[in-house]
Amino acid sequence: MNCELVYLVQTDTTVGFSSTNDEKLSNLKKRPTTQKILQVVDSFTTLKQYTRVPKNHKKLVRKARKTTFIYPNTHSFRIISKEDKFYDFVRKFKNIYSTSANITTKSFDEEFARTNANIIVETKEGFSETVSSSIYLLKKKKLKKIR
Repeated sequence: MNCELVYLVQTDTTVGFSSTNDEKLSNLKKRPTTQKILQVVDSFTTLKQYTRVPKNHKKLVRKARKTTFIYPNTHSFRIISKEDKFYDFVRKFKNIYSTSANITTKSFDEEFARTNANIIVETKEGFSETVSSSIYLLKKKKLKKIR
């Protein structure tokens, strides 16, 4: 797997672009490079290498499915369930940036997505847009729902 490539893949929530290069994804989506991009990880163990989960929220983070958390260090992560089809893809990288396959503020356009991806990872089910993940902001003691 090449780290500099942009992959078009069916994620656990929607059709998305994935790459280990967050700037490349930001430029592709025409969004400011200062706006952070979600990272998906293959396990709680991998997550602990990048951020510290506040003690009050560890149980919530472990049990959450299709939920993104913004941590006190301002980075956002989602742990992919081992039962999810997207897990096999993420496991190859352990940690990869992921974002919806569209221009910022626009809806999904399959032609745009296919044109701008370096590699298309498609299953026999094809691509389908589904509900995006819930997003929570975690503070030391507080929890705030963003989406």
